[in-house]
Amino acid sequence: MSLEALNEQVKLDLFYLGFGGADWVRPLHHPEGHVYDVVIIGGGQSGLGTAFGLLRERVSNILVIDENQEGLEGPWETYARMVTLRTPKHLTSIDLGVPSLTFRSWWEAQFGPKGWEEVVKIPRGDWMNYLRWYRKVLNLPVINEVKLKLIEPSEEGIHRLYVEGSGALCNTLLARKVILATGIQGGGEWHVPPMISEKLPRNLYAHTSEAIDFNALKGKKVAILGGGASAFDNANFALWEGVAEAHVFVRRKEMPRINPIRQMEGSGLIERFHALSDADKYAVIAHFFKHNQPPTNDTFERAASWPGFNLHLGAPWLDVVATGEGAVVTTPKGEFTFDFLIISTGLLTDPALRPELRLVESYIARWGDRYKVPTEISNDMLDAHPYLSPGFAFTSRDEKVKKRLHGLFAFNYSALISCGISASALSGMRYGIPKLVSAVADQLFLDDQEEILKNFFSYNEAEFVGEWQKRVR
Repeated sequence: MSLEALNEQVKLDLFYLGFGGADWVRPLHHPEGHVYDVVIIGGGQSGLGTAFGLLRERVSNILVIDENQEGLEGPWETYARMVTLRTPKHLTSIDLGVPSLTFRSWWEAQFGPKGWEEVVKIPRGDWMNYLRWYRKVLNLPVINEVKLKLIEPSEEGIHRLYVEGSGALCNTLLARKVILATGIQGGGEWHVPPMISEKLPRNLYAHTSEAIDFNALKGKKVAILGGGASAFDNANFALWEGVAEAHVFVRRKEMPRINPIRQMEGSGLIERFHALSDADKYAVIAHFFKHNQPPTNDTFERAASWPGFNLHLGAPWLDVVATGEGAVVTTPKGEFTFDFLIISTGLLTDPALRPELRLVESYIARWGDRYKVPTEISNDMLDAHPYLSPGFAFTSRDEKVKKRLHGLFAFNYSALISCGISASALSGMRYGIPKLVSAVADQLFLDDQEEILKNFFSYNEAEFVGEWQKRVR
């Protein structure tokens, strides 16, 4: 099957499924302009999958906005530096059960079944190409180069979204529901330890989430802080780009080697996470954070195969100082001088860190508000996560102001404790997106239930008009 034939198969499959039927949501009119039923913030894999899910539910008055240029949504061709995805190739995700929309179908349409068998893990660039195809073949309503600046709630149940960017046709969008499909950093911000950010000039360091001029680092000596998968991805990438030495510093005395996600994928813990008690949810994610996500075997071996690769275990950074020769890093094992530092210390999650939520973040309930954590697993970083409904909706600290949060959903990394990894990993999206879409559609329905029920009870269109009288004896 060619790619053109696959495109036709997708259309046929969706036709058989009744895709594209008339909307059931009644339109709202507002003096300020058009009101979208749903605006999705983020046009990466989460946003695209959610848009498709809503369209399948006959909710088509939607819009997806993304701050990046078309084709550069998400991390895949911006700051992601892994060679392949870490997710096993056989797991499905945003196809939502339509076989012709799977990555495998897209791959085999170009390289055949034999080509699929030869794939060990999905190449990062090919995943991005698949997302571009997915968006195009489904004709999803995405506008690029539009950045959300602020969400302003109103008492009438409509959110004003203040936006900017070259793709924005106006400064304000109106939406009944807003979904923050903003990826791993969308619930907070990337974290650089103050010891680094407050003491070093910006030309001496960058977080792994930032653009890095590796061309300027050719022949240089760099240090990478962190022991997770991203640290080793960046070490390999830097050495591939011509860096002379890449030193990875890990505070633990032994490399973390257990990836909890692999166990979760086959145990039911991803798809059934919502059924757990709060105590078990918190304990699971605390354990998840304890192990985090170590490099895969191939990632570690790829990085370690370079002559310039160096691994320092039991070597937390105690101090950093800028000198005329670069950045001097002090560890329990001595001092090291580097030309540049790459920081792979992850992120912090807290609605207070999101500028677009500044008018409502004080109303948002956190896990620290709702659950008293046993001392042995208590973690301030976990407590700051928002306490979401099973359908990814923000919940309120105070019943008096819960109206201001009505219609706001977080389908990003901040949902980790409330909803598991279903919004933050490909392994979970096939389960998370339907829950999100159902919750959004339910809200739209219940918001209008008075009118919907009124129309139901007053419905009186007769069937077989006049025919029944001819049959009466």
